[in-house]
Amino acid sequence: MNTDAFTAHESNVRRYGRSFPTVFTRAVGATIWDEAGSSYIDFLVGSGALNYGHNNPNILAPAIEYLAGENILLSLDMHTAAKRDFIEAFVGWILKPRGLSYKIQFPGPTGTNANEAALALARKYTGRSSVMAFTNAFHGMSLGSLAVSGSASTRELGGVARHDVIRVPYHAYPSQDFDSAGYIDSVLGDPGSGIEKPAAIILETIQAEGGMNAASAAWLTEIQRICRKHGVVFIVDDIQAGSGRTGDFFSFEFAKIEPDIVTLSKSLSGSGSPLSIVLIRPDIDIWNPGEHSGTFRGNNFAFVTAGAMCKMWSDTQFTGGVERTAIKLQTHLDRLVAKFPESIEQKRGRGLMAGLKCRSPAVVSRVHDVAFENGLLIESSGPNRDVVKVLPPITITDVELDHGIAILDHALQEQHNA
Repeated sequence: MNTDAFTAHESNVRRYGRSFPTVFTRAVGATIWDEAGSSYIDFLVGSGALNYGHNNPNILAPAIEYLAGENILLSLDMHTAAKRDFIEAFVGWILKPRGLSYKIQFPGPTGTNANEAALALARKYTGRSSVMAFTNAFHGMSLGSLAVSGSASTRELGGVARHDVIRVPYHAYPSQDFDSAGYIDSVLGDPGSGIEKPAAIILETIQAEGGMNAASAAWLTEIQRICRKHGVVFIVDDIQAGSGRTGDFFSFEFAKIEPDIVTLSKSLSGSGSPLSIVLIRPDIDIWNPGEHSGTFRGNNFAFVTAGAMCKMWSDTQFTGGVERTAIKLQTHLDRLVAKFPESIEQKRGRGLMAGLKCRSPAVVSRVHDVAFENGLLIESSGPNRDVVKVLPPITITDVELDHGIAILDHALQEQHNA
């Protein structure tokens, strides 16, 4: 497998090419092939950007037709037919059925662009500068997003000090016995705490990069109550956990909450094409025209594929299939936890956003390598890289899912025998 061009010319910063040392050429659904013709089940899916699998025909068919028709591809924030169709699809098939009413902002095309916009708007709306963020959070690689991320290694990037961030414990951190929501409520209400009232609280309902830590419905409900009580904007970063990953379209639906601002990206386009949006409670949408911008916020190809993705959520056969697949995955993982207690501490996550917290990073490293050798792509997460992330496409077939889990089972067995 010739990887000379990457080794000779690509920056040292490359990561996944080192983890999976082959050259990929083709992908359909949950299966990806390399130049040698070897096939792999994909439990990585673009780090959550391909929830609907590779080259989903329901999503790509209208996009192929669009590309063949000399249609608009880049439009800044001008009006286009593709953008109108996406807005109508998102409102009609995603927001209205869930009783949600948001204004839609199109920032730059990536998740960190959306989070930067959300944080800027919260600060503008409240007139306050600080933001409350959580241990083990990850919100993106631009400076504002890095500032509210939890890992010291990412916060130190760029050599620029990050100010105006209040770090607080996430749900069940450092243990289940600690009432982090009660702590937040107390310090925000106590003038003697030394903690100023923030513009916003930003959180992920499942901390993907932080180790697949999942917040409970009760904790999320309490955080929302605290935000309302203290006049703090409640931002949910649904960039990786949203767009169907947990089984519902939004990861917070199970908690029956309604955040003030929601950020979406990654699988929003359904195709891997960059697209992000910020959902804003209407009274918070106090932007002046042109006050926040981005050249590539008018990716019309992504509007077309995202509209097709939204339509899928109007199909009860599709949504029922996602629910069944989530249950099946969780059942598989419960079996692995019971079978390999010497390697696995616990199952984490929710729905089709799952993880296996292992006893050491060495276990995860060995499982990763054996899995790849046998045709499965997985990655690790957590501050110590001791969690196996399990992110199959939400459209994965039973055959593909069973095959992928069988390879993971084999890798855990080989690790145990080593």
